[in-house]
Amino acid sequence: MQSSWWADFRSTTGWQSFGVVLRHGSTIVGGATVLKLEYSAESCFYYIPEGPVLPEDETSADQVFQQLIGALERRRAAESLVVSHLRIEPRWQHVRPCVRGFLQANRFMEPRNTICIDLRPGTDAILAQMKPKGRYNIRVAQRHGVSIVEDGSPQGLEDFLTVYGETIRRHALPGKSPSYFRTLIPLLTTTGHGSVFFTEYGGARLATALVVYFGPRATYFFGGSLGVHRNVMAPYLLHFEIMRRAHALGYEEYDLWGVAPEGQSDHSWSDISVFKRKLGGRELALVPTLDYVYDPLAYERYTTWDS
Repeated sequence: MQSSWWADFRSTTGWQSFGVVLRHGSTIVGGATVLKLEYSAESCFYYIPEGPVLPEDETSADQVFQQLIGALERRRAAESLVVSHLRIEPRWQHVRPCVRGFLQANRFMEPRNTICIDLRPGTDAILAQMKPKGRYNIRVAQRHGVSIVEDGSPQGLEDFLTVYGETIRRHALPGKSPSYFRTLIPLLTTTGHGSVFFTEYGGARLATALVVYFGPRATYFFGGSLGVHRNVMAPYLLHFEIMRRAHALGYEEYDLWGVAPEGQSDHSWSDISVFKRKLGGRELALVPTLDYVYDPLAYERYTTWDS
């Protein structure tokens, strides 16, 4: 999400963006793509998804982060709107020492618990690290003759919306609007940043996955399955084939992008998480969503608006 194409997409959903690039001489040492959302006529906030990008060395990270905060402060001073807060959701597993003065937000914007599967060892190793039931269900799907296709065409988009829509209704989950995907999917497929996969069985498309490619990672972004022909275990073969193809393309990991924290059986993602965990992988508990409050009164209005 620290990419220009993601910022361009978010501009179609009400966000603005700007970049902060920090250099030491001619070398880029850190920075961020910063999104900005106006949530009232007089207020906005800044948001850095999966960032900022900082050096690994903590001393250098502290210097770069303080420069970033300073750049944002200068930007804030020039705004015509009140900037209530800066929100960050870095892909870290612990809060780094340079991050001071932030508070934990009440809600996340992107999942803070996920599972990543290492694709580097290859197909046999991907299968071997799965739970036994995951491997078994892949074989079931293969015996039933389930096939996998990629389809980013207009018809593929409509089929994706059908399967995705049934999934969120069946699980009573909040979902993205059709317009969100009508913009996102053509952008991803025409630029090579993503693809839409389907399982086919008996002439019907039973399961789907929208996969995003960025850096060394392929991410299962959105998807779902129909409630029919559950016995053929189509979703298991779908994700195995996605991983096999991602490995062949040189991607190093497959991110299942969002699971319920372990032990939370009443979580709204619980059923989907049971499925994802059968695919194996390493669970990551990322740092919580963090807010740096610039204006307490405006931030209070934001939390009311966001509730």
